[in-house]
Amino acid sequence: MYSNYDVSVKLVQILHDEYGVPHDVAAESGANFLRAFRARPDDESYALHEWPAHLWRNCLPKNYRHIAKNISAEWLNLRFKYLALSPDVIHLLESLRVDYLLGLITNGPSRAQWQKVERLGLRKYFDCVLVSGDLPWEKPDQNIFLEACKLLNVEPRNCIMVGDKLETDIKGGKQADLLSTVWIPLHKDDPESDLPDFTIQNVTELPDVLPNSPKLKRSAHKMAMCE
Repeated sequence: MYSNYDVSVKLVQILHDEYGVPHDVAAESGANFLRAFRARPDDESYALHEWPAHLWRNCLPKNYRHIAKNISAEWLNLRFKYLALSPDVIHLLESLRVDYLLGLITNGPSRAQWQKVERLGLRKYFDCVLVSGDLPWEKPDQNIFLEACKLLNVEPRNCIMVGDKLETDIKGGKQADLLSTVWIPLHKDDPESDLPDFTIQNVTELPDVLPNSPKLKRSAHKMAMCE
């Protein structure tokens, strides 16, 4: 699973080993960049690839700002490396599509999120993809979940929400009155919660908590899962 910590550690190593940035300065610069990017992942006054480089220039000390473009490219490659679907997750999605409709709902600005969808080749695994930056709502607003159900031609009561964030994915699925919610904690030490209907530790465990009723399969009443 994608981890900002993993990316941060690798970035610090690259800054130190390849560009000679002192370890403490590299750690601080990397942390500042990730914080700035999370707060504002895109700015349409810049070309999409130029925005992260701009953030790096602001986060690096003056005597290292000349490497901003290079380190931005390194960061982007690392980001998509850690985000890439593993073979077992690809197999899961392909298996699920035999019986279920799949939808993807993601929060964030349109350009940045569609870049992620395209770079990771996600379109072919989902029957609909919704990006909050294209819509008037974002998770946990129930309307974005209901819009996915509408596009999939599925009743909310026949839809399952699968996500790793309680405050957006699970809370929103509950508010939309979906059939059930499945939470996959990002970290093993995340506190337990009674908000989701099911909690699993890895997405590959998902088939274990899916309803087995034939009425919920594609051949009968349409069933959907959104992530």
